[in-house]
Amino acid sequence: MPKFRAPLLSLAGAAVAIAVFAGPGAAQDVPAAVKARQSQMQLYAFNLGTLGAMAKGEAEYDAEAAQGAADNLVALTSLAAGPMWAPGTDDMSIDGTRTLATMWDNFPDVMAKGTALAEAAGGMAAAAGTDLASLQAAMGPLGGACSACHKAYRAPE
Repeated sequence: MPKFRAPLLSLAGAAVAIAVFAGPGAAQDVPAAVKARQSQMQLYAFNLGTLGAMAKGEAEYDAEAAQGAADNLVALTSLAAGPMWAPGTDDMSIDGTRTLATMWDNFPDVMAKGTALAEAAGGMAAAAGTDLASLQAAMGPLGGACSACHKAYRAPE
């Protein structure tokens, strides 16, 4: 396993363990819930940045690094994230978040968008280590899945 991939996968594993073993009580700690989901988003951005730089020609295509970033995205989409998205952790209820309260009114749509992200991450994982053209083709669905949720459920800066 590449040296950079192991720590990120370990971090993802730790996050899963925290989400699973902390249980519903963890959702009561609103600041921790917001920090946890913001951390997950930062990990998404870090890995998407690696892939995006390659796709745009800003970084040399590296099949191993691309595959590692894509695999990390798959791991991130598989986290048991429910406790991180507790009602009352929106921008109208607390400071420090851009999550719109309408998210909880449209939860079936949120779940569909999450499923689309997981599917796009899987598509990227299948493509990323193949060649640059395949990685580039997989960026559209992946970026589209991210922006669909952000446009609907994230307040502008």
